[in-house]
Parts: sequence; structure tokens; C-alpha cells
Amino acid sequence: MQGKINCLIIEDEPLAAEIMQDYIKQVPFLHLIATCGDAVFAYDVLQSNVIDLIFLDIHLPKLKGFDFLNSLKNPPNIIVTSAYNEYALQGYEHNVLDYLQKPIAFNRFLKAINKIPTQQKPIHTAIPHQNTEALSFFFNVGKKKVKIFLDDILYIESLREYIKVVTHKKTILTKFQIGQIEKLLEDNNFIRIHRSFIVAKNKVDAFTAVSVEIENKEIPVGRSYKELVQSIFEIPDTKFE
Repeated sequence: MQGKINCLIIEDEPLAAEIMQDYIKQVPFLHLIATCGDAVFAYDVLQSNVIDLIFLDIHLPKLKGFDFLNSLKNPPNIIVTSAYNEYALQGYEHNVLDYLQKPIAFNRFLKAINKIPTQQKPIHTAIPHQNTEALSFFFNVGKKKVKIFLDDILYIESLREYIKVVTHKKTILTKFQIGQIEKLLEDNNFIRIHRSFIVAKNKVDAFTAVSVEIENKEIPVGRSYKELVQSIFEIPDTKFE
């Protein structure tokens, strides 16, 4: 992989690892060497590969992220990924490139990798602009991981501990909390309109004070979300009839 930056993900949460893998695939000059569920296994990868950049989680089994980092004599570039912001100062004391708080939006990921020293970036290679048509996630459906492009999603419905993701071509059911998926999608054209529904803003065909319509499907608007829906979809200086 001449001319590319070799990456290593150290992350014990499968969904978080999948998201980082997908982000890396979308950047032409990044090449993922391996994904490790713990830092101990990462030692083997570092011994047998040239690694330029590590995406490092903090709360890991066996060996914590910063303890792992302290053990490296000549660490590569490090981007910390964590659900907790209280360790940010400690991260920068370790001279990390950036500290990304989960859930990580794609545009925030791009900002972080732009901090990679320029001499390590291949010449004439551009970072792609954020593009919802290209962005996708893999969801666990039974024993499979199903790829869903964000631009295909019409709406998402909460079914207690599961969510139903409805697209133009298919509908999947996956074990996920609607609050978690809301955070993952917040920078990508989606809006929560009800405690049980998230919709793609550009897929809404019509709306009223109590519902929105997407491809002949009427989806309720929660009372506490009414003003938000009105502010996004309504022409200024008009009111619901």
C-alpha cells in the first residue's frame, strides 16, 4: 500500500469499530491494517506491520488505552476515541493528534485526520467532502451485518430495544436504541420528530401539525417536537392551519 497511511483501530465495542472502519474506507489515503479488540493483541500487529496512525479507545479490557500508549517507545500518531470527555486533557498531555468523543460524526473524523502531519499524506490525494450518499453503516441483522446507505433511509422507528430502519428498497430490524442512532445521524440530514421516530428531512413529502408524510406513510409528530418540525419545514411567517 505504497503512498497510504497505515491505520490500526483498537476498540472493543463492535459497532464503534465498524463505524471507524467505514470512515477509513471513505478516505483514499488511509489504509486499515487491522482492528483489535484489546491493546494486548495490538502489540502483535505493531511488531509485524508499519503503523502510522492508531485510533485508540481508552476503556479497553486487559490494558487501558493510556497505559498501552505509555508502554510504546516510539508511538505512531494517535487519535483517541472515547465516550467520555473527562480524559481529553490527559489525552493531549500524551501529545495525541486529536480526541474524538463518541458518537463520532464523519465531518469530525475528517477534521481529526486533517491534523496528520503533511509529510505523511500522499501527494495529490484529497480528503472527500462529507457526502451522505457515500456514508453508510453496517447493522447487525441476525447473524449478518447489513450495509445501509444513509441517503437510502426514509425513516427509523423505535420498537423498544430494537429499531426498524426503512429504506427505498428494504426494511431491517436491528437491536439498537433510538437515542444512540439519533446521535450517530445528527449531522446527516435526519431529525427526530417523535420519541419513536426519526425521519430523513429531504424525504418528507408533506406535513401537518401532527404528522409528516413520507412516500404515503403518515408518521406522527410528538407534541414536544412540534415547534422543531415547524421551524424546519415551514415557510417563514406562516402558521399551521
